[in-house]
Amino acid sequence: MSPQPIESELMQTRRLGKSGLDVTPLGFGSFKIGRNEKIKYAQAYDLPDDTTTERLLNGVLDSGINLIDTAPAYGLSEERIGRFLSHRRQDFVLSTKVGEQFERGESHYDFSGAGVRASVAKSLRRLRTDVIDMLFVHAHGDDVTIQQQGDLVLTLQKLQQAGYVRCLGFSGKTIAGATAALDWADVLMVEYHLNDESHAEIMQTAASRGIGIIVKKGLASGALPAADALRFVLSNSNVGSVIVGGLSLEHVQANIAVAASLEG
Repeated sequence: MSPQPIESELMQTRRLGKSGLDVTPLGFGSFKIGRNEKIKYAQAYDLPDDTTTERLLNGVLDSGINLIDTAPAYGLSEERIGRFLSHRRQDFVLSTKVGEQFERGESHYDFSGAGVRASVAKSLRRLRTDVIDMLFVHAHGDDVTIQQQGDLVLTLQKLQQAGYVRCLGFSGKTIAGATAALDWADVLMVEYHLNDESHAEIMQTAASRGIGIIVKKGLASGALPAADALRFVLSNSNVGSVIVGGLSLEHVQANIAVAASLEG
């Protein structure tokens, strides 16, 4: 059964290319509920306790966001989403990733077919779900090589055909990597913000082929004012959703208000 995302009272959903998924223009990035080591944010933070995490995640959905993004590399994030949101699984679109694990304070990468299958099996258990709506390759910069060598793409396609994954995606660091993914991906996740428009052309190309666009680091990891950054990203008609994290529900709701003000 396909998820039935809640229609936000504030935000109208956007169709994500030809994926068949409708997502709110603002998605929730769950990095900070699971990991606070080796971070790229300017300020350190403590991980929230279980009670705070449960309140935050349910508050995100109650506020109207219907896209939750996570990854095995986000520490406790997948397990916490499974524990606190599995009873509301039909209320949101769920995305996670393969390729990177974060263990004992270090990232480890495995893009082999066996590694991908094992990663998906673990994610399904931690998330307490039977299907992942969007599965992204969590690339490390050598974006083209990991797609063209080995059995990564074939394995992803087999997982999709078997029904474990609805849509396949690529979250890389380079334009060349995004370009290579046009041959097989349903969705691209790209960095795009006021200080970096380098992916704008490939976003246009992808959108013209019916490939959905999810933006990561739209606030430049917190370096840009949220309101200005969100207005810039969401004014691009090729963007389906921008992922924004955080530990404050009030900040999330303020960002929702900005996103909603752009709908018309």
